[in-house]
Amino acid sequence: MNQRAELYWNDFWKNTEQPESVCAWQFGGAPDKLAQLVIDGIKTATCSAHILYEQENEPIPAVDDYSIILNSKDEPVAIIKTVDVQVLPMNKVSEEHAVAEGEGDLSYQYWWDVHVEFFTEELANMGMEFSEDMLLVCERFELVDVKNNKKRV
Repeated sequence: MNQRAELYWNDFWKNTEQPESVCAWQFGGAPDKLAQLVIDGIKTATCSAHILYEQENEPIPAVDDYSIILNSKDEPVAIIKTVDVQVLPMNKVSEEHAVAEGEGDLSYQYWWDVHVEFFTEELANMGMEFSEDMLLVCERFELVDVKNNKKRV
């Protein structure tokens, strides 16, 4: 976690006991646009390839974990709290989850096409191939705070 994110986190919890689990990250692909969808209340879910957690030796998110969302400049813009986590094959992700990711025209087809493209590229960069049944870590979250109550990232 960078210093700006740490300062934001500590300031947010200054008068109460801080939760133990927090990380800071930005959404892949279009960090500013996706962070803004969170701030606007449109994006309430996300997913990542399970293999990437293994490759980066990162723990799988869990319910009640907190995350500081960063923009493309690695500046903190919001805090979210994970409310649900499921690990399932990509081709078993529900339409409800795809819509909750809040992207494009909110259709399952849009979600599918964008994620196939994104995961194909990410995995290729690591010397791996995309598969429709690859495991995804699907998270649902709630917005806890918007830094400085800004409506724009």
